[in-house]
Amino acid sequence: MKIASWNVNSLNVRLPHLTQWLQSFGPDIVGLQETKLEDARFPDDALAALGYRSVFLGQKTYNGVAILARERAIGEVQYGIPGFEDEQKRAIAATVGDLRIVNLYVVNGQAVGSDKYAYKLRWLEAVRAWLAGELERHPRMVVLGDFNIAPDERDVHDPAVWHEDHILSSAAERAALQGLRALGLHDAFRLHHDQGGVFSWWDYRQAAFRRDLGLRIDLTLVSGALLGSTVAAGVDREPRTWERPSDHAPAWVQLAA
Repeated sequence: MKIASWNVNSLNVRLPHLTQWLQSFGPDIVGLQETKLEDARFPDDALAALGYRSVFLGQKTYNGVAILARERAIGEVQYGIPGFEDEQKRAIAATVGDLRIVNLYVVNGQAVGSDKYAYKLRWLEAVRAWLAGELERHPRMVVLGDFNIAPDERDVHDPAVWHEDHILSSAAERAALQGLRALGLHDAFRLHHDQGGVFSWWDYRQAAFRRDLGLRIDLTLVSGALLGSTVAAGVDREPRTWERPSDHAPAWVQLAA
């Protein structure tokens, strides 16, 4: 079973890319971020024609998350973080088969010390409290998404630039991510790869993709109950090479049947 996460940076623009990728890569479950679509405009029928059922939570112009499942029922849907008042549509969870899938579009945070940075840390703390309860009820869990945090120096193209006082790599952000992992979640990519220099996001500016000036901020985290069945993980760079691409590439994990 292949499970993937992709920040599509506007599903309206990137639907042809998503269609092509679903057909070529063939994921069984997908979490999408930054769909930037109100629910009434979500392309549910187009995805159903490809064999995918969908649940989604969106808004106009910004944010938006969705979970797709191929030939599998989707149930027990949670829209947003329980008990956390937030107008931004950034979190959705659902049960697919015997798996609990949590899809997150983590706040960017703008700059260390800003109001948006403080909101990011509050948001992550609310996620941690939510996931603690989810894991008690659903031990077989995959938490995926655009985390807007590079876990360590291996995940940035230049640690001198992306340091502990820089947004997306700051000490407090990394500590918040570690707080999620301390619940019993494991970075699937790091279970199989120790090397640095594998990225999932490249800025549109300064020819960043061509120069491979990227960050690994799109993650798939697996619970302890799935460690024995996590057989592979990676990043599919190919969609980033297509015309008018998202600035993110899909991150994926494969579980044994």
